[in-house]
Amino acid sequence: MLKLEEYKKLLEDDDFSPGWDAIGSAFQEIYDLQEPAHYATDMLARAIFGGEEYIDGYSIYSSDKSYKHIVTFGMSELYGNESAFGQEFSKWGYEMTIKLAETDNEECMWAIDMLSNLARYTFQSKSWFEPFDFVVGNGTSIHIGYPSKITALLVIPDTEIQGKDTVHGRLDFMQILGITENELNAIKGQDKEVRERFVSAMKRDNPDLVTDMNRKKEYLDF
Repeated sequence: MLKLEEYKKLLEDDDFSPGWDAIGSAFQEIYDLQEPAHYATDMLARAIFGGEEYIDGYSIYSSDKSYKHIVTFGMSELYGNESAFGQEFSKWGYEMTIKLAETDNEECMWAIDMLSNLARYTFQSKSWFEPFDFVVGNGTSIHIGYPSKITALLVIPDTEIQGKDTVHGRLDFMQILGITENELNAIKGQDKEVRERFVSAMKRDNPDLVTDMNRKKEYLDF
């Protein structure tokens, strides 16, 4: 592991971004040399400049299993920061991911907006997500304007991307999974073991836990 004096030396390089590199490295283990589509957020809209955007960018990878795999950049410590060196967790300790049953990157923009809202919630409320937490919606589709039974979210460890120990602390990848209102009601108020059984039931048909806004089948028997 890098020593503090070595880290300080690297801070002299304006392009030093070990957190960013750690995210790319984790995805490279699955996607090899694929160059993802990257979408940077508006610099002036970022919280550091007084805005409400807490994510610096999003990358979209195309899985050979016919889905899009999105990851955030900004929940963890991305850039050189001496005060972040050697911490237990890299900022919030995770980046968010989501897998979508889409073929076109432009069809994923609604999910990027949703991830941005989840990041804003965490930074402003100081409440972070842990595996098997759920997010209650308002009973309507999580994709605004698109009719769907998917109305809520469940947070799970990404089924493919492994976490890393970085110079800024632990970095994990929390996958956001879309679920129906009936599924939410079935797991709400239940303990972690019940939620794990629910996820296992879904994995039998959907091993990568891809969010499909056209899904009609519900997993209520677990």
